Amino acid sequence: MNQDEMKRAAAEAALEYVEPGMIVGIGTGSTANHFIDLLAGMKGKLEGTVASSVASEERLRSHGIDVLDFNSAGQLQLYVDGADESTKHLHLIKGGGGALTREKIVAGGSDKFVCIADDTKLVDILGEFPLPVEVIPMARSMVARQLVKLGGTPELRNGFTTDNGNLILDVKNMDILNPVEMEQEINKIPGVVTVGIFAIRPADVLILGSENGVRTLTA
Repeated sequence: MNQDEMKRAAAEAALEYVEPGMIVGIGTGSTANHFIDLLAGMKGKLEGTVASSVASEERLRSHGIDVLDFNSAGQLQLYVDGADESTKHLHLIKGGGGALTREKIVAGGSDKFVCIADDTKLVDILGEFPLPVEVIPMARSMVARQLVKLGGTPELRNGFTTDNGNLILDVKNMDILNPVEMEQEINKIPGVVTVGIFAIRPADVLILGSENGVRTLTA
């Protein structure tokens, strides 16, 4: 089973959490795309979906799946998304696709967050994957200086603008020993929209696709 097949297996397992009449929050990225494609088979049972990015919204609509405005959808029962890294505590790094702010918003407004990934994403300590930080353009340099003080090496994601019109700093060389504390610390920097650490609101369920099938971790 290759990495893409592992992602699809995890996405397929997440369908078990989808119940008739739900409005389902959908994340962004290659694993979330598998979930969207599989969800098309049960679109008639759904009340609708909420997308965390323009790309996911377009993919959902291409399958004929209703996409609702999050403000009118109310509290969601379920949010399904991938991750760039996860620990066994279900603390995550997300934002490799640049949708971290909207992903964090939808996750925060959902009762259950099911994270789907292949098992290469499971790590002991977060930080080997460059940590995305969404920043207001005018604050880019100031935020970068603050991130250096925290021990990181920030690099501007060249040629990339988020769906919110902002920039992404990808921070290398971060060993994130206390994810909750680091999430709070970076979010306090003026000009930061959000950081791609999902620890204050971690996943509730982590479904990992592997060569030996699918395994599930819970918080």
